[in-house]
Amino acid sequence: MNDLPHRARYEARLNRVLDHIYDHLDQPLDIDWLAGIACLSPYHWHRIYQAMYGETVATTVRRLRLHRAAGYLANGAMPIAEVAERSGYSSLQSFSRTFRAAFGMPPAQYRKQGTHSRFRPALSGDDQMVMREVVIREVPAMNVVSVDHVGSYMQIGKAFDSLIGWLAGRNLLSAEMRMIGIFYDDPGIVAEAELRSKAGVVLPRDVDIDVAAPVALTPLRGGQYAVLRHQGPYSDMHSAYQWLYGTWLVQSGREAADAPAFEEYLNNPKETAPADLLTEICLPLV
Repeated sequence: MNDLPHRARYEARLNRVLDHIYDHLDQPLDIDWLAGIACLSPYHWHRIYQAMYGETVATTVRRLRLHRAAGYLANGAMPIAEVAERSGYSSLQSFSRTFRAAFGMPPAQYRKQGTHSRFRPALSGDDQMVMREVVIREVPAMNVVSVDHVGSYMQIGKAFDSLIGWLAGRNLLSAEMRMIGIFYDDPGIVAEAELRSKAGVVLPRDVDIDVAAPVALTPLRGGQYAVLRHQGPYSDMHSAYQWLYGTWLVQSGREAADAPAFEEYLNNPKETAPADLLTEICLPLV
């Protein structure tokens, strides 16, 4: 693959753009400024970005801002007007209209009745989730091609974008690969900026990885896992984990193994409405 060094240079340039976008979601989108970060011509760089990542820069920014906004609504008490402003909308009405189109309900309703609410105890004191929604599955050991991520778990998409770009440049993308996120720290006790995770894929065949490559091979233990299939936005994951650990695990009679939990993503967030995203949360068991 004689063109690999050339592709790698484009990957590195556009990865700088993605890093800037993820780290500056509160700021206005400036196409010319992003072109400078990419060190590419303002006339052409956006076509290169769209060809490599499958969406326009504006679509990427809008998707990431709405994803973050859903997290604010599901997991905090930030006023909706402030969420709208931080998401780049000059009016609450415009934000509400766009959010409703993406998530199927306006922001205020989502905060109260979004899919994350099913993990909250009901007023009767019973749990709205039931124990049978978790299945025990024997999972084989896997080797995961991965990219490290440090920081908010909600920002792991940055590492996934980098990984997908690396795979695409080597013709390793396939319908058979499995998308995996591995999470090492408890966000309840570890500072957000220090959270460790890995964005990964399990490929249908083994590949050789150079020691100088930006990716690594991470082994994932085999054995029994408690698997909770979750349908809905990624912003709901915090509530799902709280229920899985705080309700299911303590009532199940099982113990968690000394290994990280992982998530398997069953569809593509670039092509799937947030309400239809499917994720399997896999908790290792003794």
